[in-house]
Amino acid sequence: MKSTLISTRYPKSIKHSSEASVLKPGRNNKKLGWKITKGKWKGKYLYSLTLTERATCPTSCHHWDDCYGNNMPFAHRFDTRGLIEKLEQEIPQLLSKHKKGIVIRLHVLGDFYSVDYVRFWQKMLVQYDELCVFGYTARELDSDIGRAIWLNNIRFSDRHVIRWSRNYNTDELGKWFAAEESFDGNSFDCPEQTGKVASCADCGLCWIAQKTVRFLSH
Repeated sequence: MKSTLISTRYPKSIKHSSEASVLKPGRNNKKLGWKITKGKWKGKYLYSLTLTERATCPTSCHHWDDCYGNNMPFAHRFDTRGLIEKLEQEIPQLLSKHKKGIVIRLHVLGDFYSVDYVRFWQKMLVQYDELCVFGYTARELDSDIGRAIWLNNIRFSDRHVIRWSRNYNTDELGKWFAAEESFDGNSFDCPEQTGKVASCADCGLCWIAQKTVRFLSH
């Protein structure tokens, strides 16, 4: 039976977008890293967006109770009030600063919370050629939000890579999935977690590799 939690365990950590920049430099997170050094996004700079876990996530998420956000009391989580408007300001500002472009990690915590939010990212990708995004989602593939994410993956396959967090054994579509360590299908282990690279910025396999990435359980 799932807990009755419907948001983060740390409500005081939730920020309104007017309080601070919502896109945080990857250099602030050693797992993410800063400047992309490998692959098709080489030379771009990495930023991250953190939303509020559970409040933006599907209740079907298998990590509803043991979300790693439970162990992140000091993380700033942004609620969705004014979020899109703030992103519309910050994205062009960062792109003017980084001429080769930026990569945004969606979402360190939280998930895609509406179809309109997914379509916002579609709008940004249409508008800005040097923008790339990657991340993971617990949304069901056959949900309205899941289908909208899938369409973005197909339409912007070189710049929008969102993997579904589930053990799904498929060689043909493995590039769209991220599995747990119990998965025994065709996959590769996250190089950052296994100590083969220092950070996501030094790897890039999650947005390059054509097979499932497997993560150690958190």
